[in-house]
Amino acid sequence: MPGLVPGIHVFAFYLIEDVDGRDKPAMTAAPAWRNIVLGAGRIAMIDRRTFTTLFAGALASPNTAWGQTMPHKAVFYASVGPALMLYHLDVDKAALARQSTVQLPANVQYAWPHPSAHFLYVASSSGGPGSRGVQGTEHYLTALRVDPATGALQAHGPSAALPSRPIHMSLDRTGAYALTAYNNPSGVTVHRINADGTVGEEVKQTAALDGGIYGHQVRATPANNAVILVTRGNAAAAGKPEDPGALKVYGFKEGQLTNRASIAPNGGYGFGPRHLDFHPSLRLAYLSLETQNKLHVYRLKDDRFEPDAIFKQETLAEPGNIRGRQAASTVHVHPNGRFVYVGNRASDTVEFEGKKVFPGGENSVAVYAIDQTTGEPTLIQNADVHGIHPRTFSLDPSGRMLVSAQILPMLIRDGAGVKSVPANLTTFRVGDDGKLTFANAYEVDTGAAMQFWSGMVALS
Repeated sequence: MPGLVPGIHVFAFYLIEDVDGRDKPAMTAAPAWRNIVLGAGRIAMIDRRTFTTLFAGALASPNTAWGQTMPHKAVFYASVGPALMLYHLDVDKAALARQSTVQLPANVQYAWPHPSAHFLYVASSSGGPGSRGVQGTEHYLTALRVDPATGALQAHGPSAALPSRPIHMSLDRTGAYALTAYNNPSGVTVHRINADGTVGEEVKQTAALDGGIYGHQVRATPANNAVILVTRGNAAAAGKPEDPGALKVYGFKEGQLTNRASIAPNGGYGFGPRHLDFHPSLRLAYLSLETQNKLHVYRLKDDRFEPDAIFKQETLAEPGNIRGRQAASTVHVHPNGRFVYVGNRASDTVEFEGKKVFPGGENSVAVYAIDQTTGEPTLIQNADVHGIHPRTFSLDPSGRMLVSAQILPMLIRDGAGVKSVPANLTTFRVGDDGKLTFANAYEVDTGAAMQFWSGMVALS
């Protein structure tokens, strides 16, 4: 391949092989695994201006015709603790086939693909969730090379150490910078992506940034001249008052962030935003409010958020029937812009015959039809995910298949007794009307960990 120079690298990753079908974490109905070889090699440095040209040519050309490997040009990844697993897709059958696993330096928090090259960037940490965020001691940003024919992952350069738990990360629209969000303390960092795709140095910020309280997501706007840090705040709990939430809007140029605006209705009280996604053609952002179980829509003008939401919708089928902690999760706009999807999570427990049992609640994906003139969403379905706590879900690039990842097993009441509902992956067919039809469920053994992140990656 052009640009490759022989060499030897040592990577802080290792392979999990399925020797006898008992290795963990595991999934039922899984085919034989395809092993990953963590090979040697490095990429010669190139001028940043030739970056896009190089990857559009050399790295995007697999040796084997696509039809000889998989029927669709996308793959699905899901993490359990530090393990990141590859699944092949059969979109027509809405089916998954597990292939191989790589191990990250710490528990996977979030991952994001490069917009034009075959790399996946992963944030990992020994910290974890909690109302104020479990801090941990080890935190990393790692680049993985994606095989363009199979989706297999291979370590690509050293991991970059991060200052605290990274709860979310993404890339700017050019793929030149990695943006990482932190929850405790709340804030954002920027790292260069080197011309060879490895993680580069941190861009030290000259401005003192307003990081809000409990950052949860960071995204560059479509025009790439602004960055949004979604800060959730914290609900009042255990005698502590509510912390306000906000959207922190920064100007963005050559890796530098500058304070631009703070969107915080009612001072941020009663406003607990989690994630947003942008419409592909309308200048709108769709925002899930975790603690209010709402979907808000904001208009962008000159890549700035207008201060007030133009539409507000419920995410729950029964918003008046809250049986425990109920929290909206992520949001994704359909590739065609006609629909938007929001996850609903419930995973509280109550005591029942000496056991901690799920008391009930909505674990679903809310489906909305989007008015193509105004952008207004209308709730048309709440699809049961057939599991507990759908933290992440994603659509394949064609928009015909959705996969939801439920993070942990839980006991539920079953008549006079109880039974266990496993952590799982569930698949759905997406109709022309945007509605979801359940297709398959795959049990996942999470052990003492959680199935914390999942996502689709296009390979072409």
